Amino acid sequence: MGEDPFVVHRRLLFTVAYEMLGSAADAEDVVQDSWLRWADVDQDEVRDPRAYLVRTVTRLALNRMRTVSRRREDYVGEWLPEPLLTSPDVADDVELAESVSLAMLTVLETLRPAERAVFVLREVFDVPYDEIAEAVDRSPAAVRQIAHRARHHVAARRPRVAVDRDEQRRVVERFLAALSTGDVQGLLDVLAPDVVLVSDGGGVVSAARRPVVGADRLARYLLGGLQKAAGTVTASPAWINGAAGLRIELDGELASAVAVVVENGRITRLFGVANPEKLAWLDDEATLAR
Repeated sequence: MGEDPFVVHRRLLFTVAYEMLGSAADAEDVVQDSWLRWADVDQDEVRDPRAYLVRTVTRLALNRMRTVSRRREDYVGEWLPEPLLTSPDVADDVELAESVSLAMLTVLETLRPAERAVFVLREVFDVPYDEIAEAVDRSPAAVRQIAHRARHHVAARRPRVAVDRDEQRRVVERFLAALSTGDVQGLLDVLAPDVVLVSDGGGVVSAARRPVVGADRLARYLLGGLQKAAGTVTASPAWINGAAGLRIELDGELASAVAVVVENGRITRLFGVANPEKLAWLDDEATLAR
């Protein structure tokens, strides 16, 4: 008897749910619920277990989206996806790394639930239109229209430059060196002139309520924050959602995770997640799969 298909595809199912929800905790709940559904079916009657499981996860994630959207309406400040600690190897799969990046997940947040589900299943996991149609309860023709609309929407907003992981790491190391020594010019050299920082404290911890825009302003904001910190701040490189980023600790305790977008040798976007409720998945590497 072969290995249980649910075990075989569990990493894929988590990745699908995470890309649809932007929350590792919600994604894990959906995967657990899908396991309960799987345990109740006559598995000998399931012709394609992978398709069946993906369809189940998609439906459960769509149901979860309704609860999530209501919860986010009352969120304090900027809402960012829940970051994951990933291995450097994730960056080798360029499409997977881009699809799970905080930059892309933030773009996906601007899609309607059905659009997001269709986009994720088609563009990231290459699921056939007829299988997507079953998962989202639409006709294949309607799914094709939704996919076209979602692609157009995402294309206008997605990060456009693919950067190899060595360059990402070098840029992050330059940023860290300038930050740790208080080198204003060093920061200005590594930050793009129109760089944007988006911070998520969830109203639980201090964070900028609005994006910080521009290299000069961001450099002052970062260095000022270090000076005001009530404790010892240390920052170290980490792979966050398939890209080079930062792990920031205050007196040895994890305080935030920062995902970085690099274009043409400079940082163009930073996504800083400090809400402690969103940092639970940064102790162990998440295992993602397509």
